[in-house]
Amino acid sequence: MAALIEKILWFLLMIGIMIMIHEFGHFWAARFFDVKVETFSFGFGPRLFGFRRGETDYRFSLILFGGYVKMAGELLPETAGKQRDASALLTGPQESITDADDPRALPNKPRWQRLIISFAGPFMNIVLAVGVLTGLYMVKYQKVSDADLQAVIGHVVPGSPAAKAGIQDGDKIVKFEGKSKPTWEDIVLKEFTSAGRTLHVTIDRNGSQFDTTVTPILSEKLGVGYAGWDERGEIELASVEPGYPAEKAGLKKGDLILAVNGQPLHSPTRFSEITRTSGGRPIEIQYQRNGQVYTVTVQPVLSKLDGAAHYMIGVQQTQKLHFTTTRLSFPAAFREAVSQNARESLLMVDVIKGMVERRLSPKSLSGPIGIAQMAGEAAKQGAADYLWLMSTISLQLAIINLLPIPILDGGAILMLLIEMVMQRDMSLNVKEAVFKVGFVFIMMLVAFAIYNDISKILPAG
Repeated sequence: MAALIEKILWFLLMIGIMIMIHEFGHFWAARFFDVKVETFSFGFGPRLFGFRRGETDYRFSLILFGGYVKMAGELLPETAGKQRDASALLTGPQESITDADDPRALPNKPRWQRLIISFAGPFMNIVLAVGVLTGLYMVKYQKVSDADLQAVIGHVVPGSPAAKAGIQDGDKIVKFEGKSKPTWEDIVLKEFTSAGRTLHVTIDRNGSQFDTTVTPILSEKLGVGYAGWDERGEIELASVEPGYPAEKAGLKKGDLILAVNGQPLHSPTRFSEITRTSGGRPIEIQYQRNGQVYTVTVQPVLSKLDGAAHYMIGVQQTQKLHFTTTRLSFPAAFREAVSQNARESLLMVDVIKGMVERRLSPKSLSGPIGIAQMAGEAAKQGAADYLWLMSTISLQLAIINLLPIPILDGGAILMLLIEMVMQRDMSLNVKEAVFKVGFVFIMMLVAFAIYNDISKILPAG
């Protein structure tokens, strides 16, 4: 219970910062254009406490998942039996569907000003994402070594799309989707968003090159594209489960796996494959700890994983990456932060596009429960991991809010753009109908994300 409460508190801290930054964007933009701001609320629902300064009521409200800025002449979902910012989606000001005579009311301001006010919230989330990474890179900037970035294949799963394309263990990808010398990160990100899409690959095998194509399938477990290959590198134990054979044999987190049954090993996937197909027979594992090499025999046990019985030894393994660590100057840190957020933005757009085209499953979505779990785990790893996660989620929420969905900032911006083209206001009935549809859609999306989170936690079946 204590661990759960801790995760919730870390989540509330993270989401609270992002809400405040988002709403301050709307607030500052509104004040700049002399729009009267009646309420600045952290949370929604009944007012708990706060203070009034000038014409604005700064308050904390009962339900902390969200926040809003109430401007003069603006009809919020709250006042219409609906609520903006449900489940911390960080939505922004909706254009008023009421008339107001006050020249400082939002509806009486030029459309271009209202558009900027709507955009200011997501923009501040982008500023937060870039600012956090800039600060991190000025303190500690880690870059993966060139050797770990090389796209050398450690293992190809038999029967997988990569295997059907003729790709083998040890092959090097020298060109991928038109990009020469791709990194493994380039390949994995494209693979995840390309289920059912043909990818063009150039392979180097022992000095000879040939072209082939790989068509990733949709992984039912992960909800993303799967080609059936992984990168070549050192295998490190990320965790060792208490009570399982690996722990009883003396294996520990951080051990490097060198060989299994006398065969050198360079692939985490191949390690899992050997364990699962062992039939319960003992396997000999050679590993390295603190520079010393040891050999131990471990007998896999039959246990349930993802609803099916598999042989396992109770470990999670990953590729060990080697980093060079340095500090960047402010200009260099800012450039790298902008570049990183640009790459993540393109990936997010690819993910959304993949879901629309049904090449990605919505199972890959995480809701409040999933984010709370990630926040708790990141906090355990340290401030750097926690801030990195905050930067990532802040950017994702900015992109989500800019989608042209009614009730989100992007929906308000779209309606304003339509009105600017039409040079007249849309009818109140149309605005209200569109708004209701958007609200229902967002609530369904939130409900699905929560259900998805719960289904990942509960045992299969």
